[in-house]
Amino acid sequence: MLADLVPDALWERVAPLLPPPPERRRRYPGRLRVSDRTALAGVLYVLRTGVAWRDMPVERVGCSGVTAWRRLRDWTEAGVWPRLHEVLLAELRTTGLLEMDDCAIDGSHVRALKRGDHTGPSPVDRARPGSKHHLIVDRHGTPVAVTLTGGNRHDVTQLLPLLEAIPHIRGLRGRPRRRPRRLFADRGYDFDKYRRLLWKRGIKPVIARRGVAHGSGLGKTRWVVERTFAWLHQFKRLRIRYEVRADLHLGLLQLTCSVICLRRLRTSF
Repeated sequence: MLADLVPDALWERVAPLLPPPPERRRRYPGRLRVSDRTALAGVLYVLRTGVAWRDMPVERVGCSGVTAWRRLRDWTEAGVWPRLHEVLLAELRTTGLLEMDDCAIDGSHVRALKRGDHTGPSPVDRARPGSKHHLIVDRHGTPVAVTLTGGNRHDVTQLLPLLEAIPHIRGLRGRPRRRPRRLFADRGYDFDKYRRLLWKRGIKPVIARRGVAHGSGLGKTRWVVERTFAWLHQFKRLRIRYEVRADLHLGLLQLTCSVICLRRLRTSF
């Protein structure tokens, strides 16, 4: 069962990044600690199925939802998920599967039922509280960086933060890769100010113009980011934001990006 929920390929990359477990007390040690792999299976079960933490089947997963949530909290605070994503991106670059010359950027709205940080009245959902997932992907749709904001934030405000969120991607000799050469975006990013800022960073902006008829041809390159959002939202816990804590929802987003990267690695073997 564990191998189904946590494949060996994923566990081999996650295990070295996890913080060491606390030492057991000699006197009154209490119950044995649930293994990290079992707890990760619980996190992935909730992520994939979207069930509430309290409704997670203990007999199937091997731990309670509370235990899985606490381990998710601890690992998120320890910064495990960004490091895991960086490790997988480096592997993709080593094998020649990461093509960052052309990247695409976009945002997607999700409803936030319990509010919390990084929520706001959504302009596309009758001002209900929501959040936005902002994503930048490579030519094949591999997620390179992801951020989380309130639902009322304009997509263009996350253009530069997303670029800054791209890790130093190693994997080849020479400098780590951090910048695309060309960045494709829709009309929501059509501001000359941001075009100039991209040029200053050595990035060519390829952004659709507002007020111009459709048919620019940019969709031939931009469609990959829409497909990646579809991949993300196959994980039902991300379709609606249930987590009050923004860092935990972002941690689940980053974990999902790592799973997508691992799928690309495995299908290339």
